[in-house]
Amino acid sequence: MNLFWPTLTSRIVFSALVALLLTSCAASKTAFTPNRKFGRQALLEDYRIFRGTLEEYHPSLYWFTPKDSIDFFFNKGESLIRDSMTEMQFRNIISYVISKVRCGHTSVRSSTKYMRYLDTARVPVFPLSVKVWPDSMAVFANLTRNDSILTRGTVITAINGRSARSLVDTLSEHIVTDGWSVNGKYQALSNRGGLGSQYRNILGLTETFTIDYRDASGIIKSTTIPAYQPLPDTAIARNRKADTAANRRSEPRPPSLNPVRNMQIDTTLSSAYMTVNSFSQGNHLRRFIKTSFRELNERKISHLVIDVRSNGGGDAVLSTLLTRYLIRKSFTLADSLYAVRRTGSYNRYIKKHFFYRVGMLFVTRKRKDGLYHFGYFERHRYTPKKTNHFDGSVYIITGGNSFSATTLFAKALKGQENVTLVGEETGGGAYGNSAWMIPDVKLPHTRLLFRLPLFRLVMDAAAVKEGRGVEPDLYVASTPESIRRGYDPKLELVRKMILKQQLKGK
Repeated sequence: MNLFWPTLTSRIVFSALVALLLTSCAASKTAFTPNRKFGRQALLEDYRIFRGTLEEYHPSLYWFTPKDSIDFFFNKGESLIRDSMTEMQFRNIISYVISKVRCGHTSVRSSTKYMRYLDTARVPVFPLSVKVWPDSMAVFANLTRNDSILTRGTVITAINGRSARSLVDTLSEHIVTDGWSVNGKYQALSNRGGLGSQYRNILGLTETFTIDYRDASGIIKSTTIPAYQPLPDTAIARNRKADTAANRRSEPRPPSLNPVRNMQIDTTLSSAYMTVNSFSQGNHLRRFIKTSFRELNERKISHLVIDVRSNGGGDAVLSTLLTRYLIRKSFTLADSLYAVRRTGSYNRYIKKHFFYRVGMLFVTRKRKDGLYHFGYFERHRYTPKKTNHFDGSVYIITGGNSFSATTLFAKALKGQENVTLVGEETGGGAYGNSAWMIPDVKLPHTRLLFRLPLFRLVMDAAAVKEGRGVEPDLYVASTPESIRRGYDPKLELVRKMILKQQLKGK
């Protein structure tokens, strides 16, 4: 979630791109070796930069995990660097430690070269995408399309001898989340290919996988499947449609006219279904929101469904705009919004640090508490939109992928008389988050990147103690049966509620 992104002039950008291309030509001729090992001293230097940068800059390092515990995990991570390691082995240590900060915006990712390697190399993958619950999982997609055993909705009890609960617990230790909102971790594993990617990174892929599953009669059986070999480049385009169809999301939805934002109107039920999958800039959201609510008003629509369960956030200005068309009272975006410092001893590792520092000089002021407050958003009150404000029944569908700016949207409207939240707990914290300006930090030897949020935003100080996401008013989750039958239980419940209200009004 970023409101302020420092930008360069077009001339500087062009010059930088030319320089980047010129300097990368020679390097691109050298094949990347994913199993290259880095010496222990180089790894220790990277690790100390990682730790020092977080300790110096992160505004919420000890928000949910006490300092003595954070220090314990930092020390434990360093103690695991006993010898040379590959990039992925080192990244696993970083991801384990960074998850203990309990900040969903503080995450680590592979080096740029490693990510390019994964994009182009024919690396075997775990063939199943699964829906994950705390102690179980079920298949919702299988890359092996002729597999008649592990079909949609099949419950998996173990993989390679690890029980579903044990596997979920192990992989979750390397996934970041806001506070204690663990639903975000389960959703990360449930996203298409999510469990497979984590399995590859943490446990390593094997040539075959032994899958224990429950058959139609409830009996536990076992089958062995091979790792999926990606298609050769020449066949990818020809099979793209088939691959896409085989990997539909676990909860089908109405066809979307736009993958990011879309609205469909059902005049028979005087209802509209609005999908908003991102609040990021570049999707013409401002115009979409304005024209959508004008159309809702012109058609006198009574019921509005807003699906944000796949919305990972973006620009808080855009989420606030949507809120203003629905909310009935004035509101502030934050009780407090501040950074702990503008500059420090690790500046050279923070990408575009100069521009972030300049931005902070303009928008923050140091107060008596020693913190740098973004005062405008602490003081400014937003008012409901007067033109085309929607006053009918509103149903907001949330889930574990609802994060960052999306959580601000859901939290602001929760409890309003005409608003019902349906679905699952959001992955983003109901209390606030650490975000706003989020530069990348690049470690000098491994070139690993980790995100460093510079501001802490508190929108509900009372909710900090619980540290959970925004809870739905009506909890509804998919089940193995709903996955097998291919229907969306969240949307089905909302449709029944709308139909019931329509019948009452006649």
